[in-house]
Amino acid sequence: MKYLIVGLGNIGPDYENTRHNIGFKILDALAKASNVVFSDKRYGFVAHTRIKNKSLILLKPSTFMNLSGNAVRYWLQKENIPIENLLVVVDDIALPFGLLRLKAQGSDAGHNGLNHIQSILGTTRYARLRFGIDNNFPRGGQVNYVLSPFDPEEEEMIPKKLDDAIEIIHSFCLAGVNITMNEYNKR
Repeated sequence: MKYLIVGLGNIGPDYENTRHNIGFKILDALAKASNVVFSDKRYGFVAHTRIKNKSLILLKPSTFMNLSGNAVRYWLQKENIPIENLLVVVDDIALPFGLLRLKAQGSDAGHNGLNHIQSILGTTRYARLRFGIDNNFPRGGQVNYVLSPFDPEEEEMIPKKLDDAIEIIHSFCLAGVNITMNEYNKR
């Protein structure tokens, strides 16, 4: 059984360590833990790994955040992966820093990457793992905030949060979205 795990972010050194790129950072940590490397492929950087009898295709779209749906649709179709085996990893300003929440479906909550994915796929019925980045910005300062690096205190906490995110991704693939939500969302 195949799964498409998509980490949202923007390509290029200017965005590398920004809050908006936590999806990329989580997939990088997953690839490192799985001892695999990403290759530059159509619409993104792709790595393949396995967990038990499950095949995971890790995707970091190279389309920039606001056009992520193109990459997601292409890889779902290319690998013949059902939408219920799609997990999108994304930053979320509505959650406190480091809080991880898995959802089976839902709105884009104002996130441009999720908005494009749902418009291209024509549905909101796909799982997403939301990583809280907090909303510590003044009115009108959202863009600058999400494109800024984490604070030093936050950086210290990120390795543990990356491990937690990997654990949730593994559970999503092995146990399913509902069991994983029940187990991890109450933490």
